[in-house]
Amino acid sequence: MALIDRLRGRVSEPVTPVTDEPEADKRAQEQEAAKRDTEYQELKSRIHNRLFDHIDLTRFAQVSENRVAQDIAELTHRILQDEEALLTADERQRVISEVQHEVFGLGPLEPLLQDPRVNDILVNGHAQIYVERSGKIEPTVARFRDDAHLMRIIEKILTQVGRRVDESTPLVDARLEDGSRVNVIIPPLALDGPMLSIRRFQEDKLTAEALVEIGSLTPEAMKVLEGIVKGRLNVLIAGGTGAGKTTLLNVLSGFIPVNERIVTIEDSAELQLRQTHVVRLETRPANVEGRGRVTQRELVINALRMRPDRIVVGEVRGSEALDMLQAMNTGHDGSLTTIHSNSPRDALMRLETMVAMTGFELPLRAVRSQIASAVDLVIQIARLSDGTRCITSIQEITGSEGDVVMMQEIFQLQRNGVANDGTVLRRLVPVGIRPRFCERLAHDGIEFGGELFDPENVRADMRPESAA
Repeated sequence: MALIDRLRGRVSEPVTPVTDEPEADKRAQEQEAAKRDTEYQELKSRIHNRLFDHIDLTRFAQVSENRVAQDIAELTHRILQDEEALLTADERQRVISEVQHEVFGLGPLEPLLQDPRVNDILVNGHAQIYVERSGKIEPTVARFRDDAHLMRIIEKILTQVGRRVDESTPLVDARLEDGSRVNVIIPPLALDGPMLSIRRFQEDKLTAEALVEIGSLTPEAMKVLEGIVKGRLNVLIAGGTGAGKTTLLNVLSGFIPVNERIVTIEDSAELQLRQTHVVRLETRPANVEGRGRVTQRELVINALRMRPDRIVVGEVRGSEALDMLQAMNTGHDGSLTTIHSNSPRDALMRLETMVAMTGFELPLRAVRSQIASAVDLVIQIARLSDGTRCITSIQEITGSEGDVVMMQEIFQLQRNGVANDGTVLRRLVPVGIRPRFCERLAHDGIEFGGELFDPENVRADMRPESAA
């Protein structure tokens, strides 16, 4: 007998008779499942509300969490008896665990946050919760009872970081203590109820070897990128949302020598540099009175006064692009940053737009000349249809002719269809051109063998080891 059919000791309503038509039978099953789920959520809500009638919240700070958890388990067990819910031992334990999550954690989100495979949690109103696993978005069975329940969890999240959300501040972007990014938007801006997005913080960041193993790029391309970072070339990592820009930036920053002073600038701190001499800066939003905001541009300007060897900007998205370009052109070589774009050429066009956002009326030719002089390399990364993230193009900026920034591709992604398991067959191959920066890096003792740029020296299709 199903769990909810036994709630409160009563027999459920008769199930819709099975018909010969599969669609009608499927609809009946979905309706019955929705009804059982609703009754289960109502049971949990009643238990949750009655708990607070018996629990003295002031005791939370005076006794251990284990003791409080035991008290909650005992109270929940007694309440279930009062509710006359006929549940098995396993079902009772499930209810007790979920109620404990409600009290100590984030309710329906708690099991998802404990799942290391989940990268993103996307809440579209109280009835829909999606997660991203292995690069693919999928629905979950978790749900909130109603919008009020969801808002309580949102307020609990924001209270932990000293933020709030209400009608006067209906949009909030924050960072949790573990580094996870949280975005909240509520009515009237969100038409279908509160929306919550959580981008998980990965404690164990990927290494260069791991990126090669999962098929994000080839060993040859990684060797070239390692030399580029050690040789202090300025690198722009481009891609769409969730393409893996920050992950790649983390990996490339690992090649920075440990004896260099690094200043990182981010909207929400995500970078996990392993060097010891790192200064981490983070923007600050305005307070309730609309004061105290500190932008990325202000942090970039301030970073120039901090004697950095390297400046790493999590993402350029506004007027700070001009100051970043000026820094690259005035002795701060080896800078790394990311930008949203669909192609390397689009990335440069976005930089032009951002420079225009400063309000200075600079000639287009001068802006493009500065971009060509400042940026040495553009790396394009994308998330493919099978959910994998990989580099699709590596292009060198060779200078400018008139008002055109000249680029040449060094590596390009070749797609060779899809395997039976859905994996995209691909190869990141050199185009056969020896980059101009090779001569520059050779003066610093960084040599690249000719085989790295030979199209004939390409291994088989890049596929994750687990899919090979």
